[in-house]
Amino acid sequence: MIIGTAGHIDHGKTSLVRALTGVDTDRLPEEKRRGITIELGFAPLALDHAATVGIVDVPGHEAFIRTMLAGATGVDLGLLVIAADEGVMPQTREHLAILTLLGVTNGVVALTKRDLVQDDDWMALVHDDVATLLRGSPLEGAPVVETSVTSGDGVEMLRSVLRERVLAIPERARDDLFRMPIDRAFTVKGTGTVVTGTVWSGSVAAETHLRLFPLDQPVRARGFESHGAQRSTIAPGHRAAIALAGVDLADVARGAMLVEDAAWVATRVLRADVALLPGVERPLRPREWVRLHLGTSDVGARVVALGGALEGGERRGVRLVLDAPMVARAGDRFVIRRTSPPATIGGGVILDPSPPRRRARPWPPGLSAVERLRLLVDESGSEGLAEQTLCVRLGLRAIDCAQTVDASGDVVRVARRLFRRATVEAGVRRVEEAVASYHREHPLEEWASVSYIRATVPIGDVLSQESLHRAVANGVLEQGAGGVRRVGWSLNLSPTAQAFRAWLVERLALSGNEPPSVSELRGERELNDPVPLLRILEREGLVVQVEPERYYAFDVVTELVRRLRFGMIGGRPYSPGELRELLGTSRKYLIPFLEYCDRQRITERGISGRVLGQ
Repeated sequence: MIIGTAGHIDHGKTSLVRALTGVDTDRLPEEKRRGITIELGFAPLALDHAATVGIVDVPGHEAFIRTMLAGATGVDLGLLVIAADEGVMPQTREHLAILTLLGVTNGVVALTKRDLVQDDDWMALVHDDVATLLRGSPLEGAPVVETSVTSGDGVEMLRSVLRERVLAIPERARDDLFRMPIDRAFTVKGTGTVVTGTVWSGSVAAETHLRLFPLDQPVRARGFESHGAQRSTIAPGHRAAIALAGVDLADVARGAMLVEDAAWVATRVLRADVALLPGVERPLRPREWVRLHLGTSDVGARVVALGGALEGGERRGVRLVLDAPMVARAGDRFVIRRTSPPATIGGGVILDPSPPRRRARPWPPGLSAVERLRLLVDESGSEGLAEQTLCVRLGLRAIDCAQTVDASGDVVRVARRLFRRATVEAGVRRVEEAVASYHREHPLEEWASVSYIRATVPIGDVLSQESLHRAVANGVLEQGAGGVRRVGWSLNLSPTAQAFRAWLVERLALSGNEPPSVSELRGERELNDPVPLLRILEREGLVVQVEPERYYAFDVVTELVRRLRFGMIGGRPYSPGELRELLGTSRKYLIPFLEYCDRQRITERGISGRVLGQ
């Protein structure tokens, strides 16, 4: 579990963390000199017999709001710190808004510096202001604990309240994709590059091969440390320091992301559900540039919203076009800020982290997982949606993704890709029609090749193969060595074709061992292409294709082979001249016929000549 502080500058966040944990999270010399928090600080908090949790201490100054946003990411419980002597201040409101936008629904309010306030009426007003501040937010009704780090009053009470709230929060699932946004990177002598962050999801073991984004570079986790102790594995919701092999310090910084699964991709386009905070003074114009904060990363983003400008308090589906690649997952929460003047204006939830097209239209807000799945599958069309990407694109664990597919009712799995049932059925019909069309256009051809089907029906290879399989299973088509044909296909020759067939049989039989080529046959019968009928005759066993452009009558080939078998002595090599005398044919026909015999293993060609095959 991770507890994140929030609150105005100089309200005592760091001092309170030190009182709870004994750790001074201000580690930089400049922080000591100026007396303010500049960078993120981390400390372990032991809550009696409960497991140790991590505290992230964030800067309270408005100039370091980007750092605060990086620290607030992945927080399970917000510790909103308000000084009793000052009450609610501007950064108190902005930090609460950020916690709300990031989906932090559990929280505790610590009223610090109680020893500086002697007036009970003032404290009553502070409590009223806090109640008003929290009204309508996810932290409405959160416990409010008065504390003083000077006297120690309320610190143990705060620890007890934190313990109670932490134990009520469900643990994050371990059987999920591993992901850790990096908030700090440094080198350790003898270890190399070390990165730190809060593990958002999944778990990882030492020596695991990971990927570092946005570089998409493979790295290896050499070892882990959490709360100052060596670990063999790191679980979700824990602070972790990971020693990496295969990466230089210059290649990693705050905003990078460590992942394990291959489904993650860096993208410059996101679909999202965006809401502006109530009271935003200036509407968000269509295609306006803002700063988008997700995880520990911070990039420029153009908000492409349909339907005009977004007003304060309005929620709408948008497309986010980023100026730098980012790794995101459906369900991730983000914050958007204007840069001039600097202000947090809203945030939202990622609906689709990797749309298939740059100009993919925004989705309406409030879609269920099943509805989003159907839209993703529809966009994938005949190529299908890779099932391995669902955990990222739906933001669900693998088991929940499988249940979502089953619950959709009309999404089917084909070779680890997903299609709409209607798309598959349409593919089957198109394949069946393509074969029927082939038979109409080539009535003498029995088989349509699979390559012809794929060229005629331009759908993805997976769907093409599945459609063909289903058409065969439905009894409409049958598949053989020659390709695909309709069930029940039979040769039905016209009287003209029958006459041409008879002429071919007679012509090849009379030509003996020196038959005309296909071109010569075509020249003799100008209006007819002999090839389809020759293939039919070949299937019927009446002719043999000896070379690409020449067919022999079957009886002629049989006789020539008989002469070779009876005329050649086994083991003795024969020259082409000797075989020409044996077969009684000219050299023009001899060599192609002998090469045919070699292919049929009737003869074998060697250095000294041809020998009779075994």
